Amino acid sequence: MQTCPCGGTRPFAACCGPFIQGDQWPARPVELMRSRFSAFVLGHWDYILASWHPDYRPDLTAEALGAEQDGHWVRLQVLNEQGGPEDTQGTVEFIAWYRQAGSLHPHHERSRFVRLAGHWVYTDGDLLPLLQAKPNAPCPCGSGIKFKKCCGR
Repeated sequence: MQTCPCGGTRPFAACCGPFIQGDQWPARPVELMRSRFSAFVLGHWDYILASWHPDYRPDLTAEALGAEQDGHWVRLQVLNEQGGPEDTQGTVEFIAWYRQAGSLHPHHERSRFVRLAGHWVYTDGDLLPLLQAKPNAPCPCGSGIKFKKCCGR
């Protein structure tokens, strides 16, 4: 069984798949964040744009958004979340790890979400100071081996 790219323990079809395919909408900001990460990993650019508040969304087509991507997202770590099914605003702090030109890089952000027409949508976020992987720590890519023996080479 292949687990969902968002880092959950369930398969994609039972985790982020129903959101990305339009069968249901996330009930909490963290579910939207996870499904957007999975969409970035899998190239579902239409979902990225559809889940972005229209006042904040870039004026791009799905194809143009996909063409802008120059890294490969490999792992998501959710650090903090606020907002639930009854709230109208929420935040998710996360670190998303991506590989670019053979190196692993962190993207540390606190994203903001609002409820629009009954659905959670992403508005914008603040980049936070980047964290550096320590050489003897487990590699952030999820391989289970030390960073210095894996992506830190």
